[in-house]
Amino acid sequence: MDNAALRARTDELLVELDSLRKGLGDLQQTLMAVSATVTSDDGLVKATVGPRGQLMSLELDPRLYRRPDSKQLAATITRTVQAAAAKAQEQVTAALKPFMPEADIASHLNMDFAGPMRRMDHELAEVDRP
Repeated sequence: MDNAALRARTDELLVELDSLRKGLGDLQQTLMAVSATVTSDDGLVKATVGPRGQLMSLELDPRLYRRPDSKQLAATITRTVQAAAAKAQEQVTAALKPFMPEADIASHLNMDFAGPMRRMDHELAEVDRP
């Protein structure tokens, strides 16, 4: 990579870093406010999760007790919480898009830290080339 290209890339990264710093406070507030609520198809289970997919509240309709089936109830609760967590993850992804590449967001949310490291290694290799 020649000096002009290296300088241009450095300038790009500095602009990205400045943008990230300026928006970090707002981003943190946005992420902490993320929540998603999903109601099961039968309308008997309602789950709300937070930004990490953690269960914040669970509402069970009293009609559930008319025909108790613990296995079906457990499956319905699980599906509903998972759907709410997926919605919350979409909100987190949307909030992070202005701050990092989408591939890095997906890697981070999937606990795959090797992906961003490979990208950084690739960029460093580009800089080190004569």
